Amino acid sequence: MALPTNSTVAPLTEDAFLADRQKFWGSFTGATTGAVVVMVVLLVAMAVFLA
Repeated sequence: MALPTNSTVAPLTEDAFLADRQKFWGSFTGATTGAVVVMVVLLVAMAVFLA
């Protein structure tokens, strides 16, 4: 049975770790904001066309 290999390399310094976390949260909040905007536009369009 083959052992799984870890393909991701963890940052070696505290500064690199912090930069990695900031990049992750930046992309996460961008995706969340985008999803909220799409939902609001969808709900407004439904209210306009179905009213």
